[in-house]
Amino acid sequence: MSPVTHGLISWLLATSGCRERRDRLVVTMAGLAADLDGLGIVAELATAGSARPLPWYSEYHHWLGHGLPAAVAIAALAAAAGRQRWLAGGLALVAAHLHLLCDLLGSRGPDGHQWPIWYLAPLRRDWALIWSGQWPLASWQNLAITVLALAVALWLAIRQGRSPIELVSLRADAAVVGALRRRFAPG
Repeated sequence: MSPVTHGLISWLLATSGCRERRDRLVVTMAGLAADLDGLGIVAELATAGSARPLPWYSEYHHWLGHGLPAAVAIAALAAAAGRQRWLAGGLALVAAHLHLLCDLLGSRGPDGHQWPIWYLAPLRRDWALIWSGQWPLASWQNLAITVLALAVALWLAIRQGRSPIELVSLRADAAVVGALRRRFAPG
């Protein structure tokens, strides 16, 4: 699934349990952190066609950050950074696993390649989770999940007075929430 989808799902999880904005940020970032192993695409594209190409994306995306060891490390970092440490760490562990579940469900490539989840990686490469029904990354299912998560986030913005924009700017969030309430709030 896309980073937007992972971010929305993680923020929805965070907003369901965290009172502190900082903890919501930490949990949302935990839900996105698995894809840091995809940054190797920069080196891979920069060295493509050279004498020594670096296959850092091809080899390491869905390998370094998409397993239990990374999820535990992400949760530990979240617990250290959060105000409500146990809550932030626990929700970060759930957010990291939601990322894995979403990728397991909907990350098949356009060529039909299925992304396995090497759950014990990078420690071991002998056990993978794969689902034969994995739908393509650019599928209606992923789009529907994104639209649903966005709709819930907008509904929460009207009801609770905060949206995912709060993670970037409280002032912008207040403007978005105000506009949504003026347009859609009952009364």
